[in-house]
Amino acid sequence: MNFLLLQKVFLSLIAAAVAAVVVSKIRGRRRNMPPGPITLPIFGSWFQVGNNLDHHDFIRYAQKFGHVFLLRMGQRRIAVVSSPELAKEVLLTQGKEFGSRSRNIVFDIFTGKGQDMIFTDYGDHWRKMRRIVTVPFFTNKVVHQYHGDWEAEAEAVVEDMRNTPAASMEGVVLRRRIELMVYNNVYKIMFDKKFESEEDPLYVKLKNVNGERSRLGQSLEYNFGDFVPIFRPFLRGYLNKCKEVTRRRLNLYKDSFVEVRKKIASTEAFDKNRLKCGIDHFLECQANGEINEDNVLYIVENMNVAAIETVIWTLEWAVAELINNPEIQNKLRAELDAVLGPNKQVTEPDTHKLPYLQAVIKETLRLRMVVPCLVPHMNLDKANLGGYEIPAESRIFVNAWWLANDPALWKKPEEFRPERFLEEESSVEVNGNDIKYIPFGVGRRSCPGIMMAMPVLGITLGRLVQNFELFPPLGQSKIDTAENNGQFATRMSKHSTIVLKPRNII
Repeated sequence: MNFLLLQKVFLSLIAAAVAAVVVSKIRGRRRNMPPGPITLPIFGSWFQVGNNLDHHDFIRYAQKFGHVFLLRMGQRRIAVVSSPELAKEVLLTQGKEFGSRSRNIVFDIFTGKGQDMIFTDYGDHWRKMRRIVTVPFFTNKVVHQYHGDWEAEAEAVVEDMRNTPAASMEGVVLRRRIELMVYNNVYKIMFDKKFESEEDPLYVKLKNVNGERSRLGQSLEYNFGDFVPIFRPFLRGYLNKCKEVTRRRLNLYKDSFVEVRKKIASTEAFDKNRLKCGIDHFLECQANGEINEDNVLYIVENMNVAAIETVIWTLEWAVAELINNPEIQNKLRAELDAVLGPNKQVTEPDTHKLPYLQAVIKETLRLRMVVPCLVPHMNLDKANLGGYEIPAESRIFVNAWWLANDPALWKKPEEFRPERFLEEESSVEVNGNDIKYIPFGVGRRSCPGIMMAMPVLGITLGRLVQNFELFPPLGQSKIDTAENNGQFATRMSKHSTIVLKPRNII
């Protein structure tokens, strides 16, 4: 009897599920929403799609459902766009309608529910935050003021590698030294601060806590709790860890950097010609009532991720591709020697007269785009896209990596070939002048970091190739370029060991 009752309950549940699917499909057609995988009550397409939100998977779905499709992942609706026309619609034509940001349960913690610049909703607060961050960080004036510091940091990397015997023999993990360089570049602008070595206790503490944040944020493990709220209790430990890491990070920024800078500013004699650092500007805006103390700390949080990690990851990819393509490395070195001569180290102004160096950077950003679907957008209200209705508060992914790697738009996109940007794609720039190539995004929510990233990439790669021949370790023919695809970013799975054989050019 109990078995028959259980059987009836089971069959009723199946019937209810089937009915819900049918009703959902009918409603979807009536509302003319984009196509997508079959959905189930509560779970949507989560059982089919899983926790992954991978740009490669998005390509396969686009081939099945079209250039705009909709994933119903529990309570989340995710619309994915993968054509230049629709990308232009999201980022430019309807940039205001799709201009907000979609956070998840972890990034709600990391950003104080959007008190930062990157993940805040589109509106007055975002405009204010964008202006406040841009002035001290991302203008031509900043490049002019700080490129000498960036050049000095790159020179220090070169000298350290020359003075490290292992670098030219068994090799070193170059990423570690580059990481210190990028931290110094950003912290010089933000706090007028420099770390003397990789062993600096404050640097070690800072790098460790930022690394924890990156690992927790980029993990795909927590998506099930973001998609299906009934599972959220299983994430209690994970979310508590995120809260604890956030507390330690913000306290570290405040106690070891912000308050220290406040004290310096209060004791220094006023000099109107004194070069202000970023935090001086942020604190002035706080004193004027434009932002509060939490906003200041969350701006610092943003800079520790957006301005540091992305540059490090891009440099890792670029070095790996130069090693795996020695003919390209040699061609770049020949350009540097021919244009600058044997005794001239590349500077920021020089990077503008080195077209092959620029092409190498562009090609790295194309094939190895570190934020392949950009930071996700969101429409606060119901919107229309490609003839379909997009429900309010949908998460919008623009598959920028596919736009830059679609064989219909690019010649042999699977090849690392910088020459394309000197030949058939010579008019395409990193600033998004052609929607098929938008490594920094385009429109209202584009990444302002392009102003700092491009010079630093050019200076660093130029000096490495000028001063060293770069090889994989003995016994390896290539660097392993397996991907680690995280929540929003694509990185190299392993920090590679690099052999740097010095060139006697000075």
